Parts: sequence; structure tokens; C-alpha cells
Amino acid sequence: MSQINKIAVIGAGNMGSGIAQKMAQEGINVIMVDMKEEFVERGINIIRQTLKEAVERKIINSEQLHDILSRIIGTCDFEMVADADIVIEAVFEDKQVKFELFDKLDRICSDKTILATNTSSFYVHEFANKTSRPDRFVGLHYFYHPAKNRLLEVIPHEKTSAATLEKSLLAARLHGKTAIVVKDAPGFAVNRFFVPFLNEAARMLEEGIADIPTIEEAAKQAFKIGMGPFELMNVTGIPIAVHASTTLGNELGAFYVTAESIKTQKDKKENWDLSGDVDASKIEAVKDRFYGVCLGVAAALVDEGVATIEDTDRGAKIGLRWLMGPFEIMNKIGIEQTYKAVEAITQRYPDFKMPQILQQQYESGLPFAFNFVDLEVKDAIAYVTINRPEAMNALNETVVAQLRQRFEEAQADADVKAIVFQGAGKAFVAGADIKYFVDRIKGNQIDQIAEFTRKGHELLLDIENSDKLTIALLDGLSLGGGSELALACQAIIATPAGSMGFTETGIGIIPGLGGMLRLARHVGPELTKYYVFTGAPIKADDAQKLGIITRLVAPAEVAAAINELASQEKPDKFQEREIPEIFKPFTQMGSSKNVARLLNGQLPEGVPDDLAAKTAKFIGYKAPLALKIANEIIDEQAGKPIAEAVEIELGRLNEIFSTADALEGLSSFGRKKPEYKGV
Repeated sequence: MSQINKIAVIGAGNMGSGIAQKMAQEGINVIMVDMKEEFVERGINIIRQTLKEAVERKIINSEQLHDILSRIIGTCDFEMVADADIVIEAVFEDKQVKFELFDKLDRICSDKTILATNTSSFYVHEFANKTSRPDRFVGLHYFYHPAKNRLLEVIPHEKTSAATLEKSLLAARLHGKTAIVVKDAPGFAVNRFFVPFLNEAARMLEEGIADIPTIEEAAKQAFKIGMGPFELMNVTGIPIAVHASTTLGNELGAFYVTAESIKTQKDKKENWDLSGDVDASKIEAVKDRFYGVCLGVAAALVDEGVATIEDTDRGAKIGLRWLMGPFEIMNKIGIEQTYKAVEAITQRYPDFKMPQILQQQYESGLPFAFNFVDLEVKDAIAYVTINRPEAMNALNETVVAQLRQRFEEAQADADVKAIVFQGAGKAFVAGADIKYFVDRIKGNQIDQIAEFTRKGHELLLDIENSDKLTIALLDGLSLGGGSELALACQAIIATPAGSMGFTETGIGIIPGLGGMLRLARHVGPELTKYYVFTGAPIKADDAQKLGIITRLVAPAEVAAAINELASQEKPDKFQEREIPEIFKPFTQMGSSKNVARLLNGQLPEGVPDDLAAKTAKFIGYKAPLALKIANEIIDEQAGKPIAEAVEIELGRLNEIFSTADALEGLSSFGRKKPEYKGV
């Protein structure tokens, strides 16, 4: 795959400036173009103000602010984008304006340049077919605010080449977006059910079903969101809702046509009045109406092949910040209740038909099943992708079972010479699913945790001992089980965004999938204890210095590095090596003497005072029993064969998950600081 060296954004308004800001935040140099100098300056000022607010909130510092701004070139000179790899149009939704812009860009840009539209309302192919490069044309639909919202709908049309799609997905990854591939259809995926959500709220108001405060509250309860439909229209602009629903109505029929009250509110140029009391007696009826519309439309778009059920759910959770996606909601409330709610909508709106996928699911009596692990074979390389970015690819029973299935499929393919494990989105794998552990502990089902963990160990051992080269592509954060999956692979290729971490002792448990034993074979038990006790991250460059990572490469060089490794002898990942001098103080921290001091609440000796104090402070936040058990396991595993060392770990599993500290740490995760009792 060719590299992406230059990206341009056309339009310096709220959307264009946000896209440019996000690119620059992720280290990409970007050119932002608009027709007039004053428009460009306004866009730069929008970015500057947003970044200043981030500084005030201590998200970034002043130096980072200046670094980000330095990566953005604002200009009115369209010739500056001539050699760009990708040019993204982000001007207002006027079809003729976009036609004229793409005609101009088509003439200016080099043959290699991919043109992309950020349209939310029009067909991508309409613009593509007006250019001389329809194969190098794609839709990239960003969601507001593009510097903060991680979702990106990537929309290939029927003539978009595979290379263009691949490069577009690379661009998405490079600037931290979670991409879902969507068919070139009205509303794409997310707006297809979001716009009817707004529309139906207004229709219920018109019909006197409930007032605005009640409809707002019902929507918040139904989808676990912070703002209801009327407040959302106030924030994003009522004219935008009119434009989007008008477009859908023109393409898809009366069900999608703009509600009259939204048109009236637009003409009055007033926001909706959200004041008033909630009528609790009407909440359930309003929720059912919302479910009927939103879940019905989500099922319809999947029926039409616009998106998968998994990507539809991702769109809702990442783009709209729903707690659960439409298909997850269907499973939660039950397929029968869903069917009845959608059936009521088909009776209310004769042009809206029962989606076939929902009809089939209703007849089966089963909930929807989700695919979270994908397999793709390219040039004799099997890519196994954990595709659960909305949960940072966290491992649970379903994911581990699907990992096993995809691995065995790749293993059985005689043409495959290497198997690459990677994560979708910004994370590799951010550990195991915390809720899974909490539910099992509360249900007195620790035996199920033990079974799940044993299956995980068996899978990692098979990956480690595969006759095909197994490679972890560490292109983002990995924690706990994710780092353990990476360490089980025979090689690790990382980008600078990659990292490892073992944070389990901070949530009352221990690394449970061989992370301690494999890390100790890389760096020794003392340094392993430091990383396990403190939870300190191991950044990609440090992991390379320690010999944990096989190759550290730029994102665009990943494919070449994979192919090169696959053509060579398998690396000896546990070969003997010297620990670099800079890590010696951390190694000293894990000595038997200092571990004893740290576990007794004393400062370690023989290391710099500031490091000693910092380490002792970190360990003070950890679960005492988890630290004690981890220390004993690491000592007992030393010198043992891996299979035997795994059994040592499994033998302590029931003990650690039975502690009060385990339940406290896991239950507190993301909510409050745990209070450990050491029992």
C-alpha cells in the first residue's frame, strides 16, 4: 500500500475546520482551503479556540496546541492540493456547488489523488460520475464534532476501486477514526434511522401523544442518551433536520417526509421550547413508538445491504452515543416486543413494510447473533480482525470463541503462510470485558470464569505453537488480555501508537492469560513485577528496546513488514538479551528485597528517590492480595515450561476471583476509586 503523505480539506467551516483539526491532532499535516481569506482565518480561529478550551480542561498543553496548529496550512490557493493523496470536500450541502468544486479539483489534482465527499444527503456516485476518476472517488461522512466524534462512514460507490477503499480506510485509521463501510444509499446508515427518530418525535407532538418534555425523557430512557430529539435539533440546527428529512423523503417515500411541525419551527427561526413537566404515564407509549421507527428502519437498511448489523450498531453507539445499538436493543427488549412495535409502525405508515430480517428473526424465536471477529486472506496472509471498536475490542466468551474459529479457519488454509491478529479502531485489545467478570462473581459462577480463562489459554498456546507464523499487529492500545494475546504471537509488529500494559492489580485481579510468564521470559521476573505491580504502560519504542517487539514501523509500512517477516525464518522471540541500562532502576524495583518492602508499604531501596516514591504511590492504589498472588505466581513460574507455568496461573484463579477485593475493583472500574480491604 502506498503511503499517505498529504491530505487536504476543502471548506473551513465548522465541519471542515473540525476535520482538519482532527488530522493535525493525530500528527498529520493538512491543508485547509476555502474561497476567501476571511473564511480561512475564521476556520483557523475556530480550531484555535477549540484547542484553547482543551488546554483549559487540561486535555492538552500549550506546547501541544502550537504543534497541532503548526500542522495546518490555511490557504485560498487550490493549486496547493494538486499533489495531495486525498482531498476531502466539506462544503455546505448544495449539489451544484459540490459539482462545480469537484470539476475544479478533477482538473487540478494529479492522477493519484483520491477525491472524497463529506455529503450527508446526496448520493456519492452522482459526484463521482461527473469526474474523470470515478474509481478514485469515495464518500467520507464525518459526524459532528469531527475532532471529537470517532465515527466515520466510508462510502464506496459501484465504481470505487479496491485500492481507493483500502487507502480511505488507512486514512481513517491514521487520524483515529472508527470506520464503518456503508453502501451508497440515501442517508447511508446512521442518518437513515437518526433522521426518522427526529421526525417521529415531531409527529408524536403533532398528534398530541405527548408534549416535548415527555418525548425528550422517553427518548433518553429508550436509548440511554443525554439529549432528546428536540434538544438535538436545537443544538445541530433545525434547518439541517429539514434538509436531511426532505432528501430522505424524496428518495424513499412518505414515511421519511419531513414532519410539518419541524418545517414550521424552521420558518419561525426559533428553537423548540423544552420547558415543562414530564408526564410519566405516557413514557412507555412514546418509547414503543421510537422503538418501532428506529429499530424498524435499522432492520430495513440491513435488509437492503446498506450496512451489517454490527456496523449499524457501531454507528449508533459511536456516532450517536447510544448506550446500545439498534440490534442490541432488539435483543434486550426481546424480538417479540420489537416485532410488535415495528408492526404497529407498518400499520400506521402503509409505505413502510416489515423488514425481512426482522420477520425471519421473529419466526426463529432467537435473538440476533453478532460477528465480532473477521477473517480476510490477502496474498497468502490471513488477517484476523477483532472488530469490536466500540468496546475497544474487549475479550468475552463470544469474542474468544470467534477468535478460535477464525484462527482455525486460517490454520486450515493451505495457501496461508502467516496469520496476523489486529484490532479495529484505535485499540488492539483493551483487555477482557469487565462486566463479564462482575456478573459471574455476583452470580457465584467463578467456575465459568475458570472455564473461559482455560479456553483462552488453550487458544493462546495454539497461536504460540502454530506451524504458520503468527503476528500481532500492535497499532494501538493493548491492555491485559490484549497484551497477553500479543505476547502469545510468534512476532509482534508495532507502530508508534502501539503500547502494552498490565493494569489488573489496580482492579483487584491479576493478569490471567499468561502475560506474567511470557513477559518474564522476555525481560526477566524483576522487571515483569515492576510492570505488573504498577500497571505502567510499555510504549512501542520501549518494547522494541526490550526485544518484546519484532519490528517497529510507520503505519503505512505495516504491510511490507508483514510480508517480509512472512518470507523469513520464524524469529526466536524469547532469545536471550541484555536489558538496556535505562531499565535497570525499574528492574531493581522488582528485586525480592524491594518487593517485600513495597508490599509492606515501605519505599524501595537502591533506586532514585523520586522513582521510589512514585512507585510506592502507584502500588498504594493496587489491591494488596492481587499484588501478593501475582508476586508468588511470577516466582513459581520461573524456569518452568510454558504449559506447566500456565497451570500454576490457573491454579490460583479461583482464589483471586473469590476475594472481596476482586469484586470491589471490578465493580468500581470507571466509576470510583476502589477501597481494598486485603481480604
